[in-house]
Amino acid sequence: MEPGPFFHGTTADLGPGDLLSAGYRSNYRPDVVMNHVYFTALRDGAGLAAELAAELASEPRTPRVYRVEPTGAFEDDPNVTDKKFPGNPTRSYRSTHPLRVVEEVTDWTRLSAEALQQWRDRLTALPPERRGDIIN
Repeated sequence: MEPGPFFHGTTADLGPGDLLSAGYRSNYRPDVVMNHVYFTALRDGAGLAAELAAELASEPRTPRVYRVEPTGAFEDDPNVTDKKFPGNPTRSYRSTHPLRVVEEVTDWTRLSAEALQQWRDRLTALPPERRGDIIN
């Protein structure tokens, strides 16, 4: 198994010791309640997830990245591994167990204004039901 460190991107304002748990609506498909909590070993990958979550929020939100620790077993994220990419090049994982927040990370690479606009254009062009199937 991947030793970490691990990161989670979100718009939630969290502190050390807080737990991120499954059972909440997806940032990308709010009609789906997630059975897993997702994380990555790539700091900037978590940053991208945070930026996209902020873009899709119904009100202005701040993208945040946290260093997290899994509290139980985890597996490769099938949403980006094997079905879409061979192996796990994105080093993305998921767990039914909570993730414990260790600290907020601020030195992740933010998207440029141009890249953010490209994502915004792509996301707003798609109806919510077409933003991608989630293997939940």
